Amino acid sequence: MIQRTSGYDNKAMWEYCETLKNVVTQTKEVKSGRGKAVEIRKVLKYNTDMQTIANIIDSAKHYRESYEAEEKGKVILRDYQVDIVNKGYKIISQYRFLYLAMEVRTGKTLTSLAIAKLCGVKNVLFITKKKAISSIEADYSALNPTYSLSVINYESLHLVMSDKKWDMVICDEAHSMGAFPKPSQRSILVREVLRRCQPLVILLSGTPTPESYSQMYHQVYGIYSNPFREFQNFYSFCKMYVNVKQRKINGLFINDYGGGLDTILKAMEPYTINYTQAEAGFKAETNEDILEVEMSELTYKIIKKLKKDLVVEGKENIILADTPVKLMMKVHQLCSGTIKFENGESMILDLTKAEFIKKRFKGCKIGIFYKFKEEYNALKKVFGDDLTAELSVFEDTDKSIALQIVSGREGISLRQAKCLVYYNIDFSATSYWQSKDRMTTKERLENQVYWIFSKGGIEYDIYKAVTKKKDYTLKHFQNEEVSKM
Repeated sequence: MIQRTSGYDNKAMWEYCETLKNVVTQTKEVKSGRGKAVEIRKVLKYNTDMQTIANIIDSAKHYRESYEAEEKGKVILRDYQVDIVNKGYKIISQYRFLYLAMEVRTGKTLTSLAIAKLCGVKNVLFITKKKAISSIEADYSALNPTYSLSVINYESLHLVMSDKKWDMVICDEAHSMGAFPKPSQRSILVREVLRRCQPLVILLSGTPTPESYSQMYHQVYGIYSNPFREFQNFYSFCKMYVNVKQRKINGLFINDYGGGLDTILKAMEPYTINYTQAEAGFKAETNEDILEVEMSELTYKIIKKLKKDLVVEGKENIILADTPVKLMMKVHQLCSGTIKFENGESMILDLTKAEFIKKRFKGCKIGIFYKFKEEYNALKKVFGDDLTAELSVFEDTDKSIALQIVSGREGISLRQAKCLVYYNIDFSATSYWQSKDRMTTKERLENQVYWIFSKGGIEYDIYKAVTKKKDYTLKHFQNEEVSKM
């Protein structure tokens, strides 16, 4: 079989093999004998051995059949995706590294798989979140490329560390590797894979640096050709690219490395393709409504006592809030009707929110986001079999879906949902902006989002912070508590 030439798709390889076949099978007339006994016969024009000719003919047949199968179930890339694929191929061919900074729902996954197809690679490793695996495999099947694809979540990456020699590694939601000043375990594992295989690398993210430009360093530090390779570690990188400040926390001065300079993005420009929903022609307008519910009298009593005494003792368990952070977390849980006790056990205390959601959205196929695991149990207790946590079940049935905010905010589509309903709200501004965009498609003109907040609860204060692209912190909580006194 003739090996694929880099940059050639099935059609190009078929045409190339057909050209070779037409050349090597050309014949010429040869005369033998004399006079009336002369004989004219056709022989091959070129001295090509029969095995080579057979390989060329078989290759032409293989690539033709692959092209025809591809056309039969062909995925049509949008015009902007075709443009990005061509630009991305040039960048990765030059630098062996590409960062696709494409906003959510613009088709990062399919675009990256199409670039891999153009690169002529054989084995591709796609690293993502667990809930996104099925949709990525579906895109791969629809695209029908010739390379082999292995899709795995970051938490299971250690299982394939030495499986095979990967020609290309694609890292989805790459910003999740951006922890600093110390690298996260996932960025360390990805770095090990990249160093062992020396593959082509594509990073994907709709928000490459959601909180600080400093988040870029550990996303790319394992890539041989990254623009910061001269720096031995994050701290030496900071000397040129970060405005390091000191903060006084509990009487101690701590270095704050969050002041990454915009020169970080400047250094990344040759490797990066940015693309927005607006550029792609998305016109969806997101409407947000806050629906307030009155929690049970018991819930408010527990919150009031906890704020006053910092402890609530039951017959078997204790709610302890002996630090400001623990008080903030316990109040956050209680405002949605659940609690995690000091011994690690969790309990549903109040089903008000779950019952309200079921009644308010009766007959609707909705996507529900929750914060704490016990909140899913509350929803399941009220909804029963009408609720699933599996994306495939949600897509194939009339059931609604409930996803934890952090795990469901990236890499999946909830376009079948009539609306999104938030049982609770996360402290992270990234979670707010990414999760509420899960319904968006190019064809959809309106997204409806509902926030279910407890009357007088902490959710309002969190919402005010994250809508301003600020994470909700202990400082916010303490300031709000003082203002209510």
